[in-house]
Amino acid sequence: MKVLVINAGSSSLKYQLIEMDTQDVVAKGLCERIGIDGRISHKTEAGFKTEYDVSFPTHKEAFEELVKLLTEGENKVVENISEIKAIGHRVLHGSEKYKASTIVTDELIEDIGVKFRDLGPLHNPPQAVAMAACQEVFGKETPMVAVFDTSFHQTMPEKAYMFGIPYEYYEKYSIRRYGFHGTSHRFITKRYFEITGKDPEGTKLIICHLGNGSSLSAVKDGKVCDTSMGLTPLDGFVMGTRCGGIDPSVVTYVMDKEGLTPEQMSNLMNKKSGFLGISGISSDCRDLENAAAEGNHRAQLALDMFTYQIKKIAGGYAAAMGGVDAIIFTGGIGENSAAQRGEICSNMEYLGLSIGTELNNNASRKEAKFSTGDSKVEAWVIPTNEELMIAQDTVEIVFGK
Repeated sequence: MKVLVINAGSSSLKYQLIEMDTQDVVAKGLCERIGIDGRISHKTEAGFKTEYDVSFPTHKEAFEELVKLLTEGENKVVENISEIKAIGHRVLHGSEKYKASTIVTDELIEDIGVKFRDLGPLHNPPQAVAMAACQEVFGKETPMVAVFDTSFHQTMPEKAYMFGIPYEYYEKYSIRRYGFHGTSHRFITKRYFEITGKDPEGTKLIICHLGNGSSLSAVKDGKVCDTSMGLTPLDGFVMGTRCGGIDPSVVTYVMDKEGLTPEQMSNLMNKKSGFLGISGISSDCRDLENAAAEGNHRAQLALDMFTYQIKKIAGGYAAAMGGVDAIIFTGGIGENSAAQRGEICSNMEYLGLSIGTELNNNASRKEAKFSTGDSKVEAWVIPTNEELMIAQDTVEIVFGK
């Protein structure tokens, strides 16, 4: 059974076609510069690769070009699109209405694109547009499922997700902590229990999804009890271009001093802060590590802030859960940077965590435990696979298996 997974942005459309019987990625690629000019890069499991310019006025044309690549020519991977039995869409924000993955309907598209627009202004509208375009190209008879970044975190108790503002704003506008990267956090949770054979009941995990966007979650008994991102993906700790959690008065103070509009301030905090804003060099952790090695103070400062803030949150989660059994790293930085993993895990002996330097250095880009044999807390690297999680949800919801 083949399932197509879609992750759409305002000017991009990432895709994977997965054969669910084997979990192999049959084809994958990226349509980019949608609404500007257009370019597609595509490769297949058999080794075929292509990249070329093509006009993408809207997401519809991107889907049409994708269908051609999948179904036409000597490098086609399906005879026709009827072989694609279902389509799963990544969606950023489901508010409080969508607490789990859900069949795509006209009502859902309207909710995501209009009603919940303000909750995810950069992501929700284009994802709604992409779902509608996908229906046009593949037909409404092809079942589609929306998989929400927020859904896995819906198990948080009120004391964890409420903000200390007047309760009426929660009632009127659903302002609360939602959390993001939920599909990744859910995949890692599921995979950890598969690897270890442990029972979720009584288990306490801290999952560190670290990349250009980063978040932590506290998972107790297999369910999220807290997470670092909030109403939007801006909250938490310093990231590639996001500031993370700051004193709210900083926002009004800078707006007043610089004469910024709310939109300009949001842009500053989301796109010009974090690693980029602190270092003045780059939003990429690898660039900062290289610059810090050459003695660049601001690059080192950005990395120190990153690891320090993660330590504080992880320690808080251990306190909230009454301990921790495993700390798990995933995402681009979490999976690939032994230096950042090592710094985050250093001086955590008070929690019972002890890691091996060589074990850590050899743990990148694979499933590996890098805590020592006598450590009371496990430390793991588990690469994430959000696309597979979306595909699995899609199959379960559409076909009940």
